[in-house]
Amino acid sequence: MTLRNQTLTPSFQRPPSQVVIRRVGSYQAEIASLMFESLAPFGLQVKGKSILLKPNLVGLDPEGFINTHPTVIAAARECFLRMGASQVLVGDGPALDRDTEAILESVKLREHLGPLRNVFVDLNLDDVERVTFPTRASRLRELFLPKTCMGVDFVVSMAKLKTHHWAGVTLSMKNMFGIVPGACYGWPKNVLHWAGIDRAILDINAAARPDFAIVDGIVGMEGNGPTQGQPKASGVLVFGNDPVAVDATCCRVMGLRPEGVKYLSQAGTMLGHVQVDKIQQLGETIESTRSSFAVLPAFQSLK
Repeated sequence: MTLRNQTLTPSFQRPPSQVVIRRVGSYQAEIASLMFESLAPFGLQVKGKSILLKPNLVGLDPEGFINTHPTVIAAARECFLRMGASQVLVGDGPALDRDTEAILESVKLREHLGPLRNVFVDLNLDDVERVTFPTRASRLRELFLPKTCMGVDFVVSMAKLKTHHWAGVTLSMKNMFGIVPGACYGWPKNVLHWAGIDRAILDINAAARPDFAIVDGIVGMEGNGPTQGQPKASGVLVFGNDPVAVDATCCRVMGLRPEGVKYLSQAGTMLGHVQVDKIQQLGETIESTRSSFAVLPAFQSLK
């Protein structure tokens, strides 16, 4: 049992989840101020705690629409430090390129965060510990996962609002694939694909469920995501204390049915809420921020 293993509570026993949608016109906006205001309703108890921000840094991104934008990452770090966190790290284990340094340069992360030596953790190369899954959704029984991710007090999944050519959508839950270390399982971490992407998402999130989720939808991606789609200016940031509810809300903002996404439908029974009546919607409404995302033919049923 690791520090991040949590007792699984069936969704019908969980209180309603809160999700905040905020409209943000561009990455030049005062994102840190808006984010600090958006975090307030959650009453997050992070003073004195160590925090890991886990963005989606999947590959080289010179045009700036594949990965979580560095201004959003920097704003989140600023907010959690302002809230009294003792340490706020940023970490990911990119799946498509072994050269994490090149990815960081391509997104200009240093220009937003400053020196990364004591801030950024390459989860592909971090020390690991054996984690046994409390669920049996996939054929996997355990994985070696990064000690940094499993040892901090609070994990924030910071996904990009994107479609996905195998899973339908890739949001805060799918983003947790990035904690699986490439040094142990290679690139692009095919052990997760062989186990079944939808089922592996459930197992990983049961073992290392994020404490909070922030989704960057200021500019997302539609079509052949997560890397070969087209940019989609959605103009939103989505926040929540339940990654399942956040992802379900994001689907609805994208004009997609979350109940049709296999892993979300299953997650709604054990990891969080999918149903609208179990999600307390704050900020902007889904209807006022909805922007229909194009999907590949295999996922037209999600529309």
